[in-house]
Amino acid sequence: MLVMDIVFGERIKLAKIRYLCNSFLINSMRIKSAVLLCVFVFVQCFLFAQTHDVQSNSTQTNGAQSHNAQTNGVQSYNAQTDGAQSHNAQTNGAQTQDNKVEKSFDAGSMIIEHVLDEHQWHIATVGHHHLAVPLPIILFYEGRLYAFSSSKLDHSAVYKPEGLEAEGFVLREDAPHKGKIVVMIRNADGELEIAPTAPLDFSITKNVLELFVAAALLFLIFMLVARNYKKRGINAPKGVASLVEPIWLFIRNDVIYSNLGKKYGDKYIPYLMTLFFFILINNIIGLIPVFPFGGNTMGNIAVALTLAVLTFLVTLFSSNRHYWKHIFNAPDIPWWMKFPLPLMPLIEFIEVFTKPFVLMIRLFANIVAGHIVVLGFICLVFIFGEIGIGLGYGVSPLTLIFGLFIDLLEILVAFIQAFIFTMLSSIYIAGAVGYVPGKSTNH
Repeated sequence: MLVMDIVFGERIKLAKIRYLCNSFLINSMRIKSAVLLCVFVFVQCFLFAQTHDVQSNSTQTNGAQSHNAQTNGVQSYNAQTDGAQSHNAQTNGAQTQDNKVEKSFDAGSMIIEHVLDEHQWHIATVGHHHLAVPLPIILFYEGRLYAFSSSKLDHSAVYKPEGLEAEGFVLREDAPHKGKIVVMIRNADGELEIAPTAPLDFSITKNVLELFVAAALLFLIFMLVARNYKKRGINAPKGVASLVEPIWLFIRNDVIYSNLGKKYGDKYIPYLMTLFFFILINNIIGLIPVFPFGGNTMGNIAVALTLAVLTFLVTLFSSNRHYWKHIFNAPDIPWWMKFPLPLMPLIEFIEVFTKPFVLMIRLFANIVAGHIVVLGFICLVFIFGEIGIGLGYGVSPLTLIFGLFIDLLEILVAFIQAFIFTMLSSIYIAGAVGYVPGKSTNH
């Protein structure tokens, strides 16, 4: 008995030590995660502040240029008038300079600029120098392909590549065609104007580069997972595989198999798993405000539309005659809702196209809303800072706290949106192939 007590006593001590070690590791991981999120929010605030400073400097520069033009006009006028009038004009010019009014901070335009796509990857601003990564511009115009760096179009410069008959390409910074590349030509009066025909733009923009980065990360992650399983066999996975395996099993068993069954589920696992992890990785790296991450890919309506169209095409090509029979002649529907006015068939047919539309809007709106909320909290610093410097500094800690909270919510939303998109896609495909969960037979 004494020996048993000693043995069990030692096991209890070891169990306590393991519990304390695990608790310490878990708490340290939580602390590191919180610190990392704080750093992300701080970097977001810093980059946002740099952009705001650039706009303020630009406004001051424009104001100074306007004042210089007014001063030159005053000097020209003074040359034609007497000394007293010259003195009064100079005094008015000095008062105009002292009473110069700067443009107030526009939170709406600032948020929209950060959410939209662009032809360069802006990192930071040091003084008046923009630190940005130029991206390749690829245009097709009048039967010819033109490729050059986006740095050629900085500050609304007109760039004319070799072989172009028009005056050149311009990246518009104002309406109309804001953010688009247009062709400039000369009219009958010899003035530059926008050509009626726009070039086809195949440029590698910020969001396109982010998609390439996400695809590369996806390929790298699953190469490491496959290598781990090849090396360890049926043993417990380690490294990246230990993180991917529970997510994979959850999506396979609780989403794909539960909606499509094993027979159809195994057939569509490659597409649905790729869809889930591609959306998840893009959502997560979009929250990291460090190059080459931080793009708003899933918040781009074109990307969300492409993913929705892919699910739409897979659903259509997987459909059978029972699927279309259910649409145009649904069972258990009164005949007077089908004839003479085909009310229910019309509703069912419209639903075929509204399903991918819902997929697109759900993904696009939720991701964009998260970014807008974070940027909105950051804008509060500058809005209150214009009222008073002390008030701006006082709001900064609250902005950091709320920004951290929204970033945590966005991490949750990243998983939820990938999960919902994959689940709805599997449900739509199940309806097309005629699989009914819970029944042993397929229709």
